[in-house]
Amino acid sequence: MDSVTATTGLTFRDAGDADVAELVALIESAYRGDASRAGWTTEADILEGQRTDPEGVIEVIKGPDSRLQVVERDGRIIACCQLEHRGEHAYFGMFAVSPTVQGGGVGKIVLAEAERQARETWGVTEMHMTVISVREDLIAWYERRGYRRTGRTTPFPYGDERFGVPQRDDLEFELLVKELG
Repeated sequence: MDSVTATTGLTFRDAGDADVAELVALIESAYRGDASRAGWTTEADILEGQRTDPEGVIEVIKGPDSRLQVVERDGRIIACCQLEHRGEHAYFGMFAVSPTVQGGGVGKIVLAEAERQARETWGVTEMHMTVISVREDLIAWYERRGYRRTGRTTPFPYGDERFGVPQRDDLEFELLVKELG
């Protein structure tokens, strides 16, 4: 048992093909539809439709420089996150915590473990992520964990329903960066 498991009761492992359906359901539940409203990470008011699909999850699992971490408690998947090695930095994405356990500190633990793994595995000095810029509450959560807004944005993929159906016309992604010490 590693120190993270011993102190938190959470286990971390790389996702496999058998996890795909459960991971899609987890990600959807954290961000879309009425189920997502049980947690605070919901995007239901700004996006409808899907957040991801089995193909998107498989792409992350199979990517040569990426891994999809599964986080379990008592044998049940309660969170996940993507880590991707991109040269001097790692990219953090596909982060989801089950709405039924949000607010209990799981997200903080998962993020800290992802940062540790990126440093130790790839020797990177920064973690990057993109967040929908109108998600002020979520950005503030990341800022409390040492991430800074860069003001660098990329357009939301309007018209590509694989990423959802926007309910407003001002969506874009902002790059957040954290120095990993």
